[in-house]
Amino acid sequence: MKAMNENNRGKTVLITGASNGFGLEFARLFAKDGYNLILVSRSTDRMKKLAYKLQDDHQLEHVCVVTSDLARPESAREVYEEVKKSGIQVDVLVNNAGAGIHGFFHETDLERENAIIQLNVNTPVALTKLFLQDMKLRDEGKILNVASVVAQIPSPLMAVYGATKAFLLSFSEALSNELQHTNITVTALCPGASNTMFFRRAGAAHTKAAHGPLSEPAEVARDGYEALMSGETKIVSGMMNKVQATASNMVPDSTSAAAMRKMMEEAEGEEKYHVET
Repeated sequence: MKAMNENNRGKTVLITGASNGFGLEFARLFAKDGYNLILVSRSTDRMKKLAYKLQDDHQLEHVCVVTSDLARPESAREVYEEVKKSGIQVDVLVNNAGAGIHGFFHETDLERENAIIQLNVNTPVALTKLFLQDMKLRDEGKILNVASVVAQIPSPLMAVYGATKAFLLSFSEALSNELQHTNITVTALCPGASNTMFFRRAGAAHTKAAHGPLSEPAEVARDGYEALMSGETKIVSGMMNKVQATASNMVPDSTSAAAMRKMMEEAEGEEKYHVET
């Protein structure tokens, strides 16, 4: 990994879904680089402990914890206004929070899926709109959107999740082009199956994907962080995921969908749990 850049000290990053998984690892990476932190999550107590530890460990000027359920339509505006009232300038926005639900679409809960669409699509779009407008006035800033390798692959048994990530990838690449003549960059991070709480929360802990080779959150976050700092438009984390993403462009979507469905089916002989970090 590249050496951390102390020139970033004093800048501020806002990270959504920072209480575990990729978000937690992003917080550690940014703090190590001297970034002040705004951590957004529903887990207030856990976030405060993390924030104050990182502040002490890295001598940060300030940390801020914003408690918000980002599946609520009004959450993005509330987060933005709270940050503005504090007088803090957001130099980097990391849209990391996301969720999925496993099962056949005709059997899954519509209310929960609407909340997932809000969390995975509407809230990142709104946060990006609000903070990007401020970045544009300064002609400086960075945005990282956590998509997924399934953004390029139809995802049976997780149809809504896959579709939201496809949106986020397309959205990020389009914004990157719009901003190409500015000092603002937009990066899409596309991880594969990872050792986080995602599968359990999605009701997919019993699937083959959850028991297959899993990426470690720290490695995924490191790939995303380096791509963000380099101004890359897109990064697929992990060699096997890169192979999968490349192969998806060379075979019919129906073939990719069939392969993905097998991965999302129950793993024979496996207990229905997932080891979490």
